[in-house]
This record gives sequence, structure tokens and C-alpha cells, in this order.
Amino acid sequence: MTMATILIIDDEEPVRALLRFALEAAGYEVTEAANGRQGLERYRHRPTDLIITDIAMPELNGLDMLLDLTREFLQAKVIAISGAGGEQNVLDVAKLLGARQTFQKPFSLPQLLDAVRYELEH
Repeated sequence: MTMATILIIDDEEPVRALLRFALEAAGYEVTEAANGRQGLERYRHRPTDLIITDIAMPELNGLDMLLDLTREFLQAKVIAISGAGGEQNVLDVAKLLGARQTFQKPFSLPQLLDAVRYELEH
């Protein structure tokens, strides 16, 4: 069985590094993007099995990226994370735009990994 691929889109390098470390340790192949526009280009070039995206980012924020992504790729699987000052509503909007699951920063890595595993199996 081939390794599942995951694209991490987050403008904070430490967050990307943490997620990459945890996901690679769990056996996934990881690519990264520093903003929504870059993430969208990476996905168009080489679609991954799952995307984990931050919401608040420069260039193209997570909500706009989700809108473009789900318009182009109906099957795209996305988990959205947000540290936007506990604003649950941005995560609710992310859900409306097609995110399968949402997490508020700081999130629990085991919970996130469970969500990743779940989405990749369904």
C-alpha cells in the first residue's frame, strides 16, 4: 500500500514543522506550503490525499483557498485549523466551504492524527 500524502498549508513555520514531524512519524508523506495561494498551486500540480490548512494567512487566506479548492476539486479532503483568537465562526464557515473537520489552535496532536486517519479511511 502506498503512503498517503498530506499537504500542510500554514504561514507559521513552527506549526508546519510540528505537523510534518508528527505526520511523517505516523507514516505519511508530507508537502508544505506557506500560504493559500502556494498551497492551491501545489495541490493543482500534484493533488494530495488530504490537506491540513490554517485559516488566517497572508496572500490567500484559508477560507478563500477552500472556496477555490472545493470549486475545482469536489473530492478534496480538508481539515481546517485556526488560531484566530478563539473565533469559532471562522471554523464554522470553513465547514460550510467544505472542510471535513476543524480544530482550534492549540490543538491536541493525538486528536488531529485521529482525524487524519479517519478522513483518509473514509
